[in-house]
Amino acid sequence: MTSADAGYSVRVSEAELSDQRRLARNLNELLQELRVAQAGVQILFGFLLSIAFTERYATADLYVRSTHMITVLFAAGAVALLTAPAAWHRILFRRGRREDIIEVANRFAVIGLGCLAVAMTGTILLLAEVIVGGWVSIVMGVLAAAFFGTLWFLLPWRERGNDNIEAEDEDDLD
Repeated sequence: MTSADAGYSVRVSEAELSDQRRLARNLNELLQELRVAQAGVQILFGFLLSIAFTERYATADLYVRSTHMITVLFAAGAVALLTAPAAWHRILFRRGRREDIIEVANRFAVIGLGCLAVAMTGTILLLAEVIVGGWVSIVMGVLAAAFFGTLWFLLPWRERGNDNIEAEDEDDLD
């Protein structure tokens, strides 16, 4: 068995080995990115859960309670979507399915970041409503949504149009 075949039960070509290394690197980079996002969303989720157990929450109106519940649901969605790639990897990685894992994990990550953006916006709206109230809180929520949407989605997707990668490689993380 050659060094190109190391760790494989069947012989693989140098091109296949190179492709597997690229996929392994892509998956590793994706999982590292998710660790960064996941830490923040878990802290946010804990904060949102703790709000419901305060004295002031007991007297909150329906608008604040509804905003809080929607925000908690989006934070929970973000936790689920940003954690799912690790589960997919754990279950499928020994089956030679790295490419499938990366494709699905990439989609989960983008949707999870969308959920996180909504949860962050809801948190800002919720806090602004409690602190200043009225139309100012709505303006702050709209500004937060515009900020996250622009920074996390609009600018990166605009930059995708400026690259030279072919359409078939769009989901690749290289």
